[in-house]
Amino acid sequence: MSTPLQILQKFWGYSDFRPLQSEIIGAVLDKQPVLALLPTGGGKSICFQVPALCVEGICIVISPLIALMKDQVMQLQKRNIKAVAIYSGMSKKEIDIALDNCVYGQIKFLYVSPERLKTDIFKERAKQMDINLLAIDEAHCISQWGYDFRPPYLEIAEFIEEINPPRIVALTASATREVKFDILDKLKAENARVFQKSFARANLSYSVFELEHKEQKILEILKSVQGSSVVYVRSRKQTREIAEFLHYNQISTDYYHAGVPGSIRSAKQDKWIAGETRVMVATNAFGMGIDKPDVRTVIHYDLPDSLEAYYQEAGRAGRDEQKAYAIQLYTKNDIENLRTRTEQAAVSVEYIRRVYQALANYFKLAVGSNALSSFEFDYQAFARNFDLPLVETFHALNKLADEGLIALNEPFKETSKLIFNLDQPEVYKFQVANRAMDPVIKVLMRLYGGQLFTDFVTIKEKDIASLLGESIEKAYQQLTYLHQAEVVTYQRASDIPRITFLTPRYDANNLPLDQKRIKWRRDVTLRKAESVINYVSDTKKCRSRVIQKYFDEVTAEDCGVCDVCLSKVKYTNSIPLNQIEDFIQTGAKSEQDLKAHFTGLDFDDLVAGIRTLMDQRRIYFTRSEMFAISPE
Repeated sequence: MSTPLQILQKFWGYSDFRPLQSEIIGAVLDKQPVLALLPTGGGKSICFQVPALCVEGICIVISPLIALMKDQVMQLQKRNIKAVAIYSGMSKKEIDIALDNCVYGQIKFLYVSPERLKTDIFKERAKQMDINLLAIDEAHCISQWGYDFRPPYLEIAEFIEEINPPRIVALTASATREVKFDILDKLKAENARVFQKSFARANLSYSVFELEHKEQKILEILKSVQGSSVVYVRSRKQTREIAEFLHYNQISTDYYHAGVPGSIRSAKQDKWIAGETRVMVATNAFGMGIDKPDVRTVIHYDLPDSLEAYYQEAGRAGRDEQKAYAIQLYTKNDIENLRTRTEQAAVSVEYIRRVYQALANYFKLAVGSNALSSFEFDYQAFARNFDLPLVETFHALNKLADEGLIALNEPFKETSKLIFNLDQPEVYKFQVANRAMDPVIKVLMRLYGGQLFTDFVTIKEKDIASLLGESIEKAYQQLTYLHQAEVVTYQRASDIPRITFLTPRYDANNLPLDQKRIKWRRDVTLRKAESVINYVSDTKKCRSRVIQKYFDEVTAEDCGVCDVCLSKVKYTNSIPLNQIEDFIQTGAKSEQDLKAHFTGLDFDDLVAGIRTLMDQRRIYFTRSEMFAISPE
C-alpha cells in the first residue's frame, strides 16, 4: 500500500502537504470519523482523495452542486484516476451503467447529490460496492443554522446507518459554532475528531469603502494592484455594464453569469484562468470549484447576504499565499436594500403552495408521481405563463428547495454523450440494412472505439461532422436518427436550467411545509444580513478579527493589513508613543496621571496610544488598575 505522501507526489506532483492535511488524512485512514474545517483554497479535496487512493475500494463523495461534481471528476480523470458523477438530468440508462461500473469496474470515486441517497436503486447498488470512504463535501449544507441549508443532506445519517462505511469525513470551508455542532449532531458523530484551520488569512487584506462612485473605485483599485481579479455583482445586467466600463478604460475584462450559454461561459472561464482575460465581472454563479491561485483582488460591488458567502468568495484571492486584497464597496442605500431584499424573501406559505401548484400544472404532474424526475425549466417563461411576479416566485421556489421538495440547478454546459444499445454484430446488421447510416457509425467507431458498447462516451458533433465532410447540423440529424431507431442512446448537449422534483408530487393543499422552521430560517437569514451590515459599518475593529469572531475563533491579534489596521497605524504614528512609554517607565501610572501629564494631547489620542502600547505588549494594566511597563 502506498503512503499518503507517495500518493500526493504521484498524482498531484506536490512535495508535501499543506497544514492540517496530513493530520486529517491520518485520522481518516485510522477509521476515525472526521470533521475538517479548512478555509477556501485550503485543499479540502486532497483530504479525502488521498486516503481513498491509499486503500482498496471506492470513495462515495456527496456534493450539492453539479458544476462542482463535474469539475472534480474532470480533475481526477486528468490525473488518470477513474471517477464518475451521478446527478439530476441523467437518463436511467446512464445512471444504471455508472452504478454498474462502480460495483464491477475500477472506479475509485463516485460523486452523488444527496437526494440520490434515498433511492432504492442507489442504496441496493451501494450495498454491493466495496466502499472505503464516505466524504461529505460542503458539510455546512446539513445545518439549518448555515447559510446554504439543503434538506436532502439530512438523509445522509440514515444512509450511513444502512451502509455503515468504514471511514467518514465531513468537510466545509465555513462553519460557525452552531453549524459545527449541528453537523456533528445530524451525522450522529459527536465523537468525531474536529480539525479546524484558522480563518485568518495572513496574506489577504480586507478593506471596506463607503462611496457613491463604485465604478471609479474599481478602476482605481485595478490600476493600483496588477494581476487577475474577480468583481462580484448581484445582477446579470451589472456584469455587462461594469465589464463594458472597464473595457472602455483599457482593462482586459469579460463578464459571466448563469444566463450566458454554457459553451460561451466555459470559453470565458478558460481565458480568465489562462490569464488571457485579466478581470471577470460575475454573479456568484462564478468561482465554485475554480482553482486559480494567482487572483490578486476580489471586489464585491454589492453587499452579500451573509459573512459566510463573503468569506468564501473573498477567499478566492491569494490562494498562492502571495499578497492579495478583498474589497467590499457599498453605499448607505445598499444597507437598506439588503434589509429589504432579506425581508422580501419571506414569502407567505399560501404563495409557496400557489407556486407549487403552478409547477405541477406546468409539467402536467399527477398527484403521487414523478419522484426524482428532472425537467428543463425556463423560470421566466413559467412565471409569465401563470402571471406570477418574478421576485416573489424566485423566493417561493427557493423555499420549496429549502423544504426538500424540489432542487433547482444553475444551468451548466452538459456535454453530448452516446452509447450503443446494440452489440457489435447487431450494429453491423443495421449498417448493412441502412447504408446511409454506415458512414456515421464508422466515424463513431473510429473516434471513440469499443467503449461505446459498454459506457456512455462524451462526443463532439463538430469532430464527427469534420470526418464525415458534412455540416454539424447534418451530424445532429444523423445521430438523432440513430437514437430514434434505438441503435444508440444519444444525449445532446444542453445548458438549459433544470428543476428536479425530489418527492412524489403532493396535493398543494397538503404540502408538508414546516411553518415554524420557515419562520425560524427567516430570522436566521435576517441575523446573517445584520452581521454583514455590522461588518461594513464598523470602522474600529480589525476586519479579520470580526470575521474570525463570527466563526467563533477568538484572537487578540489584529491582522495589521486590513483598512482598519492600516488606518490605526497611520493615526498612531502621529501619537507620541515613546513619550507615553518613557513616562510610565518612571513608575506605574493611573489614567488620571496620564491625563494630567499629557495636557496637550487629545484624550482620544491618548487612549489610542495606550491601546497601541498594550497591543504591542510594551505596557500592561495591573490588578491595581495602573499602567506599567511589561516585564521582559
